[in-house]
Amino acid sequence: MEMVPSEENQLVLKELENAAEEPRVLCIVQDTTNAKTVNERLTLNLPASTTLPKLFEDVAHKAGYVNGTFDLAWRKTGDMGSLDPSSEMSLTESGFEPGKRNFLQLTDKDGEQPQIASDESGTASSSGLDDSSQERFIGPLPREGTVGCSSDYSSPSYSYSSILNKSDTGYVGLVNQAMTCYLNSLLQTLFMTPEFRNALYNWEFEESEEDPVTSIPYQLQRLFLLLQTSKKRAIETTDVTRSFGWDSSEAWQQHDVQELCRVMFDALEQKWKQTEQADLINQLYQGKLKDYVRCLECGYESWRIDTYLDIPLVIRPFGASQAYGSVEEALQAFVQPETLDGANQYFCERCKKKCDARKGLRFLHFPYLLTLQLKRFDFDYTTMHRIKLNDRMSFPEELDMGPFIDVEDEKSPQTESCTDSGAENEGSCHSDQMSNDFSADDGVDEGICLDSASSTERALKPKSSLTFELFSVMVHSGSAAGGHYYACIKSFSDGQWYSFNDQHVSKITQEDIRKTYGGSSGSRGYYSSAFASSTNAYMLIYRLKDPSRNAKYLDCDDFPEHIKHLVQREKESEEQEKRQREIERNTCKIKLFCMHPVKMMAMMENKLEVHKDKTLREATEMAYKLMELDGVVPLDCCRLVKYDEFHEYLERSYEGEEDTPMGLLLGGVKSSYMFDLLLETRRPEQVFQPYKPGEVMVKVHVVDLKTDTVAPPVSIRAYLNQSITEFKQLIAQATELSAETMRVVLERCYNDLRLLYVPNKTLKAEGFFRSNKVFVESSESPDHQVTFTDSLLWKLLDRHGNTIRLFVSLPVQSPGTNRTICQKVGGDPEECSEGSKVNRNSVETILEESTEKLKNLSLQQQQGSSTSDSQKSSDTSDFEHIESPSPSQDPDSSSVSPVVAVDNRELENRIRVASGGGAYSDPETQFPGEERSDSEVNNDRSTSSVDSDILSSSHSSDTLCNADSGPIQLANGLDSHSITSSRRSKANEGKKETWDTAEEDSGTDSEYDENGKSKAESYYLYFRAEPYAQEDGSGEGGQKCVLVHVDKRITLSAFKQNLEPFVGVTSTQFKVFRVYANNQEFESVRLNETLSSFSDDNKITIRLGRALKKGEYRVKVYQLLVNDAEPCKFLVDTVFAKGMTVKQSKEELMPQLKDQCKLDLNIDKFRLRKKTWKNPGTVFLDYHVYEEDINISSNWEVFLEVLDGPEKMKSMSQLAVLTRRWTPAQMKLEPFREVVLESSSVEELKEKLSEISGVPLENLEFAKGRGTFPCDISVLEIHQDLDWNPKVSTLNVWPLYICDDGAVVFYRDSTEEPMEQSEDERNELMKRESSRLLKTGHRVSYSPRKEKALKIYLDGGPVKDPGQD
Repeated sequence: MEMVPSEENQLVLKELENAAEEPRVLCIVQDTTNAKTVNERLTLNLPASTTLPKLFEDVAHKAGYVNGTFDLAWRKTGDMGSLDPSSEMSLTESGFEPGKRNFLQLTDKDGEQPQIASDESGTASSSGLDDSSQERFIGPLPREGTVGCSSDYSSPSYSYSSILNKSDTGYVGLVNQAMTCYLNSLLQTLFMTPEFRNALYNWEFEESEEDPVTSIPYQLQRLFLLLQTSKKRAIETTDVTRSFGWDSSEAWQQHDVQELCRVMFDALEQKWKQTEQADLINQLYQGKLKDYVRCLECGYESWRIDTYLDIPLVIRPFGASQAYGSVEEALQAFVQPETLDGANQYFCERCKKKCDARKGLRFLHFPYLLTLQLKRFDFDYTTMHRIKLNDRMSFPEELDMGPFIDVEDEKSPQTESCTDSGAENEGSCHSDQMSNDFSADDGVDEGICLDSASSTERALKPKSSLTFELFSVMVHSGSAAGGHYYACIKSFSDGQWYSFNDQHVSKITQEDIRKTYGGSSGSRGYYSSAFASSTNAYMLIYRLKDPSRNAKYLDCDDFPEHIKHLVQREKESEEQEKRQREIERNTCKIKLFCMHPVKMMAMMENKLEVHKDKTLREATEMAYKLMELDGVVPLDCCRLVKYDEFHEYLERSYEGEEDTPMGLLLGGVKSSYMFDLLLETRRPEQVFQPYKPGEVMVKVHVVDLKTDTVAPPVSIRAYLNQSITEFKQLIAQATELSAETMRVVLERCYNDLRLLYVPNKTLKAEGFFRSNKVFVESSESPDHQVTFTDSLLWKLLDRHGNTIRLFVSLPVQSPGTNRTICQKVGGDPEECSEGSKVNRNSVETILEESTEKLKNLSLQQQQGSSTSDSQKSSDTSDFEHIESPSPSQDPDSSSVSPVVAVDNRELENRIRVASGGGAYSDPETQFPGEERSDSEVNNDRSTSSVDSDILSSSHSSDTLCNADSGPIQLANGLDSHSITSSRRSKANEGKKETWDTAEEDSGTDSEYDENGKSKAESYYLYFRAEPYAQEDGSGEGGQKCVLVHVDKRITLSAFKQNLEPFVGVTSTQFKVFRVYANNQEFESVRLNETLSSFSDDNKITIRLGRALKKGEYRVKVYQLLVNDAEPCKFLVDTVFAKGMTVKQSKEELMPQLKDQCKLDLNIDKFRLRKKTWKNPGTVFLDYHVYEEDINISSNWEVFLEVLDGPEKMKSMSQLAVLTRRWTPAQMKLEPFREVVLESSSVEELKEKLSEISGVPLENLEFAKGRGTFPCDISVLEIHQDLDWNPKVSTLNVWPLYICDDGAVVFYRDSTEEPMEQSEDERNELMKRESSRLLKTGHRVSYSPRKEKALKIYLDGGPVKDPGQD
């Protein structure tokens, strides 16, 4: 069944018959503006004609955002750019593909997060944002009811167990893979046809000649055997579809059952060549008919003979208001001749003139199995949509075909054989051509062949020889847009009718068959089908009633030997599957965790599958192997314990139960468990601690104020009714600390620290739960007398709770950096290498001096602070000040800021000098190698020589430390902890944090002021970095990595400034990208936001390139080459700014194009124009201003087009159209030529085309190109496939809709006839065209309204198109 377009554009769930009948576009939108939504997906199923503004509106409604406050971009930004919300283009014109998943990203607009819609609108509350586990969907649901089933029919949902037992009817159903109901109906019909089934069983498969996986007859044979012998309720058809060469996507394509029947029969005939079954399809299903024209004046008859596999019967004649009432009535109309008279007169060869004639069809031979197709799918020329005709058409249980032979015509002597095997098949009759030597010998064993017998012989034949018995009715339920198929089949064994509805088989009656006639109880008016039932018969199969030929189904005892062997193999396979299911039913599947003694990075997780009868000892051995502990820890040093992963709680251990079955320990076999298992390990000298139910687990972290460290946890077990005093004694035993001076702090949740100071209070009263974390400190320092929130202990714990670990990948050293420096100083390579050493030393010297200055500055702050006490001042030596441009500074720090600013600028300048003679002397100057596409950056990340040895230097910065030995004491007295955190006031007063926001966004504006500095307030937060070697080898090729421990309340601005010494350039010259689990990268650009959305072990990639300022946009420039095989070629990445004119952007582009692309252009000889996917759009005029005249967005894309002459476009009222002449006489398309129109007049377009081509105006015809630019089409199809010469006066109306520059128009001379070609020339041209269109990534034929063609591949599968994604 074909999918057809519809005018429907509503976004509500409807019944199938009212659903839109046009192709739909599935859009999957990833919201990247927030860490909470980055893993969610918005799913929209929209009509293909939906415009882009409507798409933005629907996304805003579903996401709960205000429309206009976000951007939408293609996920693969290297291929496609952002979508234009102001464009009136449809989804298909914008590059969306119906029938496929189109992935988009929802990103920030202008560096600002989308605005949440108000609660009054209801969008925010109803959008489901809080339920991250649910996908959000808009539009008709993509279930079988949309494309593959009907609302009239709803199949019951079957669990897996429901298909295990055979139906009470004794027949086996077929599982619907997704939308394969049409296939199931046909397979069941063929299975219930004794002659076809028996013939298939008699065919023997030769495994040495063919792969059984790709053998269609063999897989059908296996399927039929399973249908006959299996004890299951339903079986799968995946092996059969795999033999067709189909992949899983084909299961989601519904097709016409009659089309499948023809294609499958063709495939079987090909596979059965040179076998006894070679002519089986023709013997059973092929009939013959005569297509004749008879002159009414002389009686001369011209005819040809065609073959057919089915007879298509019209439901309602064209233009008629009433439908035929029965199959007999439709058959009579099928053979009813028409009279050719008037303008349609026939030229008689005998009369040598045009005469009235009679034209018609006459049946000559009926097949043994007669297939009738009721043509219920028609085209409504009023609505221009395909429709389904649900009119009533009755059909008899026994059909007499005798009346449909016109005996009088057969007796006419004035006939002349004019068989034309080369003629095309006529009308709607589906036929196969017959050879020229058709004779009376044909079809002796094929059924009733009336033309080979005399009239006397025909008269002697009993009428029963033309009587056919109905045994299969294939029913369609639904509309022309989609539906569901099932089959009603009569068994020849018992005469009982059965309904084969996918996996469900049930008995039905004659009354159920009559219900498939269709129609309603009213009269058969023109609109009767609109109110009729949508469930009706679509294909009827009759069998000739001939006792001498009517076969019975083969019993198992009568099977050929090779089938008996196959049955045995299938039974063994089914028994094995049954045993496997039994094992699965008795297998406990539970999560298994283990803290690996060697791989200490994180808790390892796996799934333990153990039979319920296995003992705990056996399960421990299985877990031991599963976690790969062999050779690391002895088996007797491992045990399984009950574990709660969510609370990190050890619930109990299993002492003395090593021989207990796992089924008893786990509480039986369940689909899921409320607990997990932990494989616990110990050292040989240790003893396992018993865990008893009812205990609570406490992780104790020992805090050392002298070294400013928090130790790894020590686990202890306690009871909720213990007092704080008893709890301290328990901790003292485990940690060997003094209980008298011990301070215990409970962390109940994030940032909620409670000091436990009431001795007699119980743990339960203090809020202890199953799993708890406490910090203990025991010393005699004065910090005991200070209020807890002012104490050093609180500060240290606060910092500890907010510190995260990040893996930062730095840019690799550019291979050409040193060479560039040598060229500047005129030295040779040896001098260059020495110079690079000097550069490295000078950089290290600068970093050491800057460290000393920062230390001195820190001491000045300590001495100058009137609020500092001794404890605070001792802690401040580990803090580093980052300049704050904010005017709201306290009096003490304001006097220091200018000094720091000078030092920072001096540091930046000296780094620039050391790294190559002022390569970065101006923050506004473009950094070498910056502004490239993501793909280029990945392949060639370049940086200056300043960072080449920063991490490996023996004189490293004070921000470096040794990963093995902890903090390193540097020569200047500072340790390796560089803490940029100010003293916090009580209860975190004054903190400015944005906990609910995230900065994962690609290419939006940043928050820089005019001087390139961050507008964010400065923080004094913890930052420590150390070199890190990647274990996976991804850091090869000179890639440096840094392991950073940082307080996540630090702003992105301060974080970047802390990274400056490691990157080797200032923070304005590099960009920060956050890496997600699927290796997707999003640039973090909002400098005033914190790292609160980051978590431990997140990955960050640093890339060189100037960071964007306010009002700037990153733009990809592509060259438009209209007459090249690849018309879209990437040139450069650049930056456009708000308020910049097009001419200014062209001036900035010219030197960049010359350096990077070797394009030396004159500013008047090229233009910029809009790019929408691969389609060229609006031409930008030099005086246009970005953001005023031209909407610009993040990751924008534009075309650069080199002009042959001066720019013809002077005004926005003009229209630039790309035209291409089609010359049928030469069978070729001429190159594109641009035509500039002053208006949207069709007459002006024709005049321009006539002017450039010389074609007379009255002979000129044109058509709009289809698809994406360059709208390629085969020269063999362009003549009839395009809509030539539309009857419109303006270009901006249907069906043209040419409203913007860049539309493609083909034109031709209507008097020019196509080139005459021989068959060989045509085949050669077809090969050339296929090759040409394949290289350009275009299909040979373009038809957006057709569904995917049904094909069965005899070689195992389709050939993949390398030009397709």
